[in-house]
Amino acid sequence: MREYSTPAVVEIPATARLSDSVFERAEREPGRVVMRRKRSDGGMAWQNVTARQFRDEVAALAKGFIAAGIGVGDRVGILSRTRYEWTLVDYALWTAGAVPVPIYETSSAEQVEWILGDSGARAVVVETPGRLDAIAEVLRRLPGVQRAWLIEPGPQTTAQSLDALAAEGAVVSDADLTQRRMMVGAGDFATIIYTSGTTGRPKGCEITHGNLVANARNAVQGPMAVVFETPGASTLLFLPLAHVFARIIEVAVVEAPGVLGHTSDVAHLVQELGTYQPTFLLAVPRVFEKVYNSAEQQASESRAKGAIFHAAARTAIAWSRAFGVNDTDAKGGAGPGRMLRLQHTVFDRLVYSKLRAAVGGRVRYSVSGGAALGERLGHFFRGVGITIIEGYGLTETTAAATVNRPGRNKIGTVGQPMPGTAVRISEDGEILLNGVNRFVGYWQNDSATAEALTPDGWLRTGDVGELDDEGYLRVTGRKKELIVTAGGKNVAPAVLEDRIRAHPLVSQALVVGDARPYVAALITLDPEAIGPWLARNGRPADTSLADLSGDPDLNAELQTAVDDANKAVSRAESVRRFHVLTTDFTEQNGYLTPSLKVRRNVVEKDLAGEIDALYV
Repeated sequence: MREYSTPAVVEIPATARLSDSVFERAEREPGRVVMRRKRSDGGMAWQNVTARQFRDEVAALAKGFIAAGIGVGDRVGILSRTRYEWTLVDYALWTAGAVPVPIYETSSAEQVEWILGDSGARAVVVETPGRLDAIAEVLRRLPGVQRAWLIEPGPQTTAQSLDALAAEGAVVSDADLTQRRMMVGAGDFATIIYTSGTTGRPKGCEITHGNLVANARNAVQGPMAVVFETPGASTLLFLPLAHVFARIIEVAVVEAPGVLGHTSDVAHLVQELGTYQPTFLLAVPRVFEKVYNSAEQQASESRAKGAIFHAAARTAIAWSRAFGVNDTDAKGGAGPGRMLRLQHTVFDRLVYSKLRAAVGGRVRYSVSGGAALGERLGHFFRGVGITIIEGYGLTETTAAATVNRPGRNKIGTVGQPMPGTAVRISEDGEILLNGVNRFVGYWQNDSATAEALTPDGWLRTGDVGELDDEGYLRVTGRKKELIVTAGGKNVAPAVLEDRIRAHPLVSQALVVGDARPYVAALITLDPEAIGPWLARNGRPADTSLADLSGDPDLNAELQTAVDDANKAVSRAESVRRFHVLTTDFTEQNGYLTPSLKVRRNVVEKDLAGEIDALYV
């Protein structure tokens, strides 16, 4: 058993609450810009929101919630895409002493009903009249949900808007609001976040004010200070705020203080980044994979540009590897040699500067979580000039449990424990976590809580990993997803899946082989990559996926991805056969969770025939 811990940088008093930063900053620096929000006319410009303006909006809406009868500890659902109003509602509810319950905008009516019903929500904030109409029958079956408010009111709806709710709060005095705000502290619930769940019904994770404040402040004033506290630091949130990863960034930027923007327009994300120009981003690995793959595909439209891009990629990776763990020459030893420096300078003008410009031109750091990034992409982006800081955590650990440091970024690991956090590797290799960020338990589910925690209070993550001598954690797989072949070989599918998925043509990969004679894989194609591949290979533009899945040239190209993945494992663990599916794994068809994790059990059940065919 191995264990490593990092002492807290900031101690959180029992009186700490999330609303403190909003009100205290408005008093100290009323004119400081803390948010930038989209213009109401739908234009691409951004409007500054000062600390005083944000505080006033939060206070007015909090008074509205109080006037509407929302009490201390009451749960209120939020069903919306990522936008400024989500953060406004979060902080207004926290100021009123209430408990926001986030719901993915893409959730089905059944999922919405479960979350609102299980949490005992008294009200819900919904983004649009259309979304409210879609859950109207659900609300009729939930008499406990007494009010529904709209972020975007419509002419044909009777639901009250947030503006009208704020106006209703005019009867609540500032003194009454202050008294209400002071009624909660670090130990009180701040939110109940339902895990998206790859199996079974979602469970509600009880997260306190102390969990969020401690994790955010220890990150901002500790290992992530250079990211959050650099003058002019700002980020544009585009991941769902229903997910704990985006939620902790929301809180951290407010605590920093930085400047926070929001967008849900992922289809036009490049344009949004260009106008917002953030200094750092947060994303899941799939976003970085698509940035790389899109750049590679565009370059490959001509042989000369393709050769330049691949040479630039090799140079970026070599450049990053030359620095080792450290990001600077002074700390990293010899660093890149003269020839590598020259090549890097040339490719910076030809390739790297264009990639940086594509994300706004000012991004120097990006935080990645939710899945393994992979060393190749980590080194590539650092060589381009954007250091991806990989971390690890769960909803149950208020997102961040470990993180790499900007100055000591051990690519291929998920970093060292966050300040105030400890990591332990159990005898069977499972990662156990504990610290200021560990959740209280699962809402109204004592048996699940008892199952999740060891007798001495450590969280069982279900992940398998390794700690090195410096306390850097490497996640090697899921405990329950380990494949045991008929020959008795234990195989961690994540290692193979991550490598296969790195190929530009691949969207998703699912490795199978439990109780089978060898390991195989199901592969889905990236819809954005199919068109360029058809054009390059002289195939008709209307070639169907059914025809394409059996194309010998396509399969030969995908075999290179499988061969590359097999280099990371022994022969007994290697993928022997694969099958290309005619549909991608998506949230809509039930094969991905809202946080983009593959629902392995659902895929294996629905595609049992395709899997069986791999062993004929």
